Amino acid sequence: MPGRECHHCKQWIDDADEHDCWTTTEAALTQELSDDLRDAWERLRETAVSFGDQRIYASHKSIMFSRDSCYFFVRPKRNFLELCVFLGRTLKAPQVRRSDRASKSKVYHIIHIKHRDEVEAPITEWLREAYELSDLSASKASTARVKSKRPQKPNRTSLR
Repeated sequence: MPGRECHHCKQWIDDADEHDCWTTTEAALTQELSDDLRDAWERLRETAVSFGDQRIYASHKSIMFSRDSCYFFVRPKRNFLELCVFLGRTLKAPQVRRSDRASKSKVYHIIHIKHRDEVEAPITEWLREAYELSDLSASKASTARVKSKRPQKPNRTSLR
């Protein structure tokens, strides 16, 4: 049977079939979670929704939470939820497994969540800080764009 193997998911795809293994849903990513992890996921999602207006969507193996840009995402794993939070500073805390610079203004922090009770302060405070930073970053970027407009140079054809 003619077809090909997807280099991402290693699934065999017939030539006549459409395939997009990057497209997924929250339900598909969370369907095989244990009860403890599902409770933790639901609490994370509820906490984020309480912050205000945002977009929540699944992308590849992650569930993204964003305003103008992603401020945190969750990768559901077999034994934990991998939480990646973008902040304007580096955290020094036992919950943070790893951190590194994501851009000039943001640092990402990897946190493993195994139980619903872990989704409380200080993690919820860091999520709120990331949410507020994403709003602040967006407003600074828009004012920076306005300020950076240079005066237009005269048209060369009009100088002749």
